[in-house]
Amino acid sequence: MSPTRQIVEEPTPAAPAATGTARLALAARELELPVVVGSEGETGIDISHLRAATGAVTLDNGYGNTGACESAITFIDGELGILRYRGYPIEEIAGHAEFVEICHLLIYGHLPARAELDDLRARLAAETRVSAGMKELIGRYSRQTHPMASIASLVTLLSTDYPEKDDGDRNMIRLLAQAKTIAAYIHKLRAGEPFVDPEGSRSYVGNFLYTMFARPGEPYAVSPVLERALNLLLILHADHEQNCSTSTVRMVGSSQANLFASISAGISALWGPLHGGANQAVIEMLGRIRDDHGDYKKYVDMAKDKASGFKLMGFGHRVYKNFDPRARILKQTTDEVLRELGVRDPLLDIAKHLEAAALQDAFFVERKLYPNVDFYSGIIMRALGIPVNMFTVIFAI
Repeated sequence: MSPTRQIVEEPTPAAPAATGTARLALAARELELPVVVGSEGETGIDISHLRAATGAVTLDNGYGNTGACESAITFIDGELGILRYRGYPIEEIAGHAEFVEICHLLIYGHLPARAELDDLRARLAAETRVSAGMKELIGRYSRQTHPMASIASLVTLLSTDYPEKDDGDRNMIRLLAQAKTIAAYIHKLRAGEPFVDPEGSRSYVGNFLYTMFARPGEPYAVSPVLERALNLLLILHADHEQNCSTSTVRMVGSSQANLFASISAGISALWGPLHGGANQAVIEMLGRIRDDHGDYKKYVDMAKDKASGFKLMGFGHRVYKNFDPRARILKQTTDEVLRELGVRDPLLDIAKHLEAAALQDAFFVERKLYPNVDFYSGIIMRALGIPVNMFTVIFAI
């Protein structure tokens, strides 16, 4: 259901405004630096002229204290567990919108009116099929090629079908529409099944599920449970401020590389287990515990012992210091999906035991090592029948 009918429209947050100065004493010199206040009241010190004025630069390993740009798209407060898209709390929009609406919100700055939403749906539907050459090329890839390597290279190759001189907004729509088709074809190739062309009459998420799981000549009805769960996953992963992959896209794009090359670079950055690949790492960890007779208590004890070198994947978060708001939303959905699908899986049973341990064990509670979004998203995607090596591809979409 459209959030435009349920959510009171909020203005897009304003860009940071200057509000005074900060003084920096460097050797015998004192320098005044502008202070800016962001849309949520956060304070920043503008050091863009520091080097020119003093010859000095700042050192900030990991950019934990550095804002790389001014943005009104996404706001995160890790201490308070806040995530907002264009001023909307994630808790308010995640369960009441479809992914395409959130795309419109993030890209164009506001929730779409009915006519705008219908127009965006139509534009995506018109661009959802890849070219014959692209389809043939995907079929020539090795079935052993990792899906992330495939989608990164294939997104780059979209630039051969759609040159830079084409309308940039249309290329953006093409990429959003065809990324899911390419991903579904990668899955079909690896499964040894024939490709199924997308159908323009289906929803964005429904079309992806159809293209991924349907078989030629056989009826396929998209499960509402699967569609609702995958829609939620896509919304919760739609944007997350200046993370590793977003920063990579901006860095490559700053050279005026084309859209497809820039996004391909971001997909490669997303691949790693400390970023987009974290939910895959969760399932691989659960498989290791299963193969060790399901003794999850042993691994909980190992996680407490620094000397073991073992780390529980999917627990705690570099940004969120108290709780991950996306994980709270997904926890409820995970329970609903498993119940509605009637899934019985030893890995999921182990996951529930680990979840209970993390929420109750003083060691984890004191260190705020709560289950994060990667923990629950991995469980949901496994329950939906998505292969583990396709998890990060879903994130890439």
